Amino acid sequence: MLVLRSRLAAALAARTLAPQVCSYFATGPRQYDGTFYEFRTYYLKPSKMNEFLENTKKNIHLRTAHSELVGYWSVEFGGRMNKVFHIWKYDNFAHRTEVRKALAKDKEWQEQYLIPNLALIDKQESEITYLVPWSKLEEPPKEVHVLWWNESADSRAAGRHQSHEDPRVVAAVRESVHFLESQQNMLLIPTSFSPLK
Repeated sequence: MLVLRSRLAAALAARTLAPQVCSYFATGPRQYDGTFYEFRTYYLKPSKMNEFLENTKKNIHLRTAHSELVGYWSVEFGGRMNKVFHIWKYDNFAHRTEVRKALAKDKEWQEQYLIPNLALIDKQESEITYLVPWSKLEEPPKEVHVLWWNESADSRAAGRHQSHEDPRVVAAVRESVHFLESQQNMLLIPTSFSPLK
């Protein structure tokens, strides 16, 4: 189970496109610090979720030939249903640009994955994120991984309840809440082809 909390700075939405495309950009000095992670969310047509996941499982190797997939999940709850969420690692913005150009030229990727799946997607979102300096991305000790690690949704709820009673947590939230523009929580279930479970 993966629980994702995302702080979004600004949204640029193209409401007339089908599929709809939105982008969220990180700003500030960390934007120039090399390695970053792209969080991608695809909102799928409800009747097409299984078809999309089957095609992705069959053809994900075509995409991972170009850059590193950190994880790929389906959304259990948290906003709109029939979503998939995936994280891609890039060395820098030039690396991402090279990958996007290579994918545009990759006929096998285009024909076997992109073209068949475009009709199944209602909307896409992309957010550029960085690891905070004191954290690192590593394999979890169990087959369950979360950006906020929990054994289950129930243990997450119990932990949140306990933290709300901790004066240190309450004080930290009070001091930092004015920096928060928006927040989203999602419970994510790893796909069979996700490197991070």
